[in-house]
Amino acid sequence: MRKGSLIPLLAGLLATLLTTGCGSRETAVDSGTRDGILHFGNLSEPTDLDPHVINSLQDFNIVLSLFEGLTSYDPVDATPISGVATHWEASDDVKTWTFHLRPDAKWSNGDPVTARDFAYAYQRMLSPKMASEYAYMLFCIEGAEDFIAGTTTDFSTVGVNVINDHTLQIKLAYPVPYLPGLTAHSSWYPVHQATIEAHGAMDKRGSRWTRPGNLVGNGMFVLNEWKPNQVISVTKSPTYWDADAVGLNEIRFYPIESTASEEAAFRSGQLHVTTGVPIDKLAVYNTDPELSKYLGQNTILATYYYRFNIRKAPLDDVRVRRALSLAIDREQLVSKVTLGGQIPARNLTPPDTAGYTAGNMISGDLDHARALLAEAGFPGGEGFPELEILFNTSDGHRRIAEAIQQMWRENLGINIGLYNQEAKVQSDSMRDGDYTIARMAWVGDYIDASTFLDLMLSDSGNNQTGWANTDYDRLVNEARYAIDPEKRFDLYRQAEQILMDESPIAPIYFYVNSRLKQPSVKGWHGNLIDIHNYKSVRLEAAE
Repeated sequence: MRKGSLIPLLAGLLATLLTTGCGSRETAVDSGTRDGILHFGNLSEPTDLDPHVINSLQDFNIVLSLFEGLTSYDPVDATPISGVATHWEASDDVKTWTFHLRPDAKWSNGDPVTARDFAYAYQRMLSPKMASEYAYMLFCIEGAEDFIAGTTTDFSTVGVNVINDHTLQIKLAYPVPYLPGLTAHSSWYPVHQATIEAHGAMDKRGSRWTRPGNLVGNGMFVLNEWKPNQVISVTKSPTYWDADAVGLNEIRFYPIESTASEEAAFRSGQLHVTTGVPIDKLAVYNTDPELSKYLGQNTILATYYYRFNIRKAPLDDVRVRRALSLAIDREQLVSKVTLGGQIPARNLTPPDTAGYTAGNMISGDLDHARALLAEAGFPGGEGFPELEILFNTSDGHRRIAEAIQQMWRENLGINIGLYNQEAKVQSDSMRDGDYTIARMAWVGDYIDASTFLDLMLSDSGNNQTGWANTDYDRLVNEARYAIDPEKRFDLYRQAEQILMDESPIAPIYFYVNSRLKQPSVKGWHGNLIDIHNYKSVRLEAAE
């Protein structure tokens, strides 16, 4: 992290600490609880607030407050519930879906939200120049892949039909029984055409339409303030169709990448909720009766892994990639380093994801790893070039990287460097292919194995390893058409075994989420995809 990025925020926190000495002044949490202002530690500065550009859960935490899709998320388990659409139905073959939009849905400038806004958004999302990493989320729509590939420029060939202002029909290329879960994701959000085009072309990335005073959304909140590397503030929208049900008046998102700094801010009464907990503080919060009430832990549908840039030697050699993966002692990492109850991972998809479990797909031991490295021309690590692990700035990521660095040194005889970047910069580096080995994590966007296996398709914008395998693509695509769950799961297992054999990624562990939350925060529930519907959140002073 650049040192300057946290200075304004920490200076503000210090000033507050100095003025609240001896308990004479109320903290931000105290005043926020009284005034309905949620103070949320959100890990990193967002890459953007454009729902068709964002690419991390932290970005989505903010965008979720500003926009709403056809469907939304149940506050408890994050299953799909009505959003802009009041209800929907599917044809018998589950390939034609009709969504009925509520007539009272409005944009923050008062314009009605119509089916045309969704059709425009999907055309934008699939525009080749948009180059959205998440465009593949819409590939289930009939004709979508041909349109983004430029085979046709006629969007009327894509299965998105505006029946009338309040009826949208979507025709799919294959059955997707979980489509309502997909449409809650930001890649399916509507955007306001006049606002987009007032600041550039439809498919222009990074324009100023997402800035305060410019952004027009249809969500529970409107963008109030964006101070880079300090705070993003959103305030309750008076035009939201269900505004009376929104209990918060404001949310302030703080990009605190250091979990130690975040925990300190929480202890000093500056945050209601954190994104994480420092590794060395987990045991303290777990065992201290006075502190344990603040700690929340739950399993989430997420995998921590390292990705290899196979466009760069020697990572273009599958033997090198497999050797690196085999030489990671995952059990030691979770028991000695991460300490949060994580589960060692030997495949990409977490176990029992909507009924699918891949099983252990990384086979071999240290002797096998050393033999593979020798076969690749680096016996005992001799002559192995200088590579580096790129990770976004975090004490936890650094500890994991240092542990893996030591394992590779001791087990394979190779020296790997470490370097960190702010999350936004690291995201750009990976997107540009400017890395050799990089830390990555994937949180499921919906509860189905496809949210993980689609990630590594050759045309997925979130693959970013340079890896492509026609057999893998074929098996994942065949699984889409499989109605029988067991047949579908078998195809997924075959595909995932190819992924592990080719090793463009090295899975490390499946997540257990740990965060700190003030008792005054009500209606905030842990769930599998770590998404929280702010409509249910309330702030109530402790008795």
